Amino acid sequence: MRIFVVCCFWIISLTMNTLVAQQAANSYPKTTGYISAVHPLVSLDKNGASYNFTNYYSVGFPCGINILKSDRIGFSFEVAPFLKVIGSSSKTNNLLIHPGIMFRRPHGFTIVTRLALETAGRYGTTLVFNKVFYKTAMNSYWFSVPIPVRFGNDLPSSIGMAFQLGVTF
Repeated sequence: MRIFVVCCFWIISLTMNTLVAQQAANSYPKTTGYISAVHPLVSLDKNGASYNFTNYYSVGFPCGINILKSDRIGFSFEVAPFLKVIGSSSKTNNLLIHPGIMFRRPHGFTIVTRLALETAGRYGTTLVFNKVFYKTAMNSYWFSVPIPVRFGNDLPSSIGMAFQLGVTF
């Protein structure tokens, strides 16, 4: 965990130093924030598939900050609390800490590679495919397909897929 914290501070430090130097030359760096809702769809492990909406409903509310170094690359830090509803009972069952590197592509496409650290004891990575579908002067509305890969907490390794909808401001 210490290595992760040191790496995060190092990346932010490098980004901030180069961002301040480049700010006079162009419109970067840019800092944006976002809020969203993510609906896990399916999770696969050695025991089979587990589908959201079948025996329970799980939803996450990611919010984050993006530091855009250029029109091609940026750093994103996301925190996502997850709620789980089973029958008439609901609870917050997990908090996901989700830093990552954004690889911005033309036409509103972005690929994000994220480290995943969950308070539920799982860890792993998430590959996110993101597309802006509507842009205004102040906001960008987007959807994404996160593909989480998780390990740990004495559970089988898993891979999943989710649908996320959000707004950047």
